[in-house]
Amino acid sequence: MGILLMTVLLFMFCLYSQADLGTQAVFRGESIQPVTKTDKPAPTPQGAIYKVQTEKKVVALTFDISWGEKAPGPILDILEKKGVKKATFFLSGPWTTTHADIAKRIKTMGFEIGNHGHRHDDFPKYNNQWITEQVGKSEQAIFETTGVKTKLIRTPNGAFDKRVVQHLNSMGYTVVQWHTDSLDWMRPGPDKIVERVVSRAVPGDIILMHASDSALQTIDALPRIIDNLRKKGFEFMTVSELIAGAGVNSKQE
Repeated sequence: MGILLMTVLLFMFCLYSQADLGTQAVFRGESIQPVTKTDKPAPTPQGAIYKVQTEKKVVALTFDISWGEKAPGPILDILEKKGVKKATFFLSGPWTTTHADIAKRIKTMGFEIGNHGHRHDDFPKYNNQWITEQVGKSEQAIFETTGVKTKLIRTPNGAFDKRVVQHLNSMGYTVVQWHTDSLDWMRPGPDKIVERVVSRAVPGDIILMHASDSALQTIDALPRIIDNLRKKGFEFMTVSELIAGAGVNSKQE
């Protein structure tokens, strides 16, 4: 009876050990690790992203577009001529709707598309419901035009505070700022735009430029920016590729 009891207990112990998925199972003398699912979506980076921590000479060229049709086409032409296949464009909802052909070209050329809001106004001035509505309108316009479901956002005028960032993060958006500001919208002259970007760019940088008609000098500056950054050994990536490949430098306010 004692031997029979011990046999039953040993059998039950083996069943329990193999059924316990929270621990290692032992089978034929081999240690088998529990299966870990890897298909879960990556969590949304918290805070506002300015750059990433990396020693690799990679940067992201980013372009905001909220109005106009004189600048976007020539800027896309320059990127194509220079063989730049990776860049990120932040589009406003109304501009996307009224310039569907250009928005579609951005998508067709393989560039990343982010959300730049609907009404070009500072988010911190409004409550979360207003922000949700504005982001939703732009998101819908971009999706209907390009088929892209945006996950990146650059707030209008780059304006945000801790509450705004936390709300956008809760909506599943990664808030993208910049480390190097070209100040092209101030129209300081193409030479100064080139010098400012090339002298300030660092590995993992997110570079802010505009493809709105308020920044027509970008058309003259961009070819030299690309050439000079390449001479310094930089390669171009999208914002999402930067975030995925290196540590994130973010701020909450």
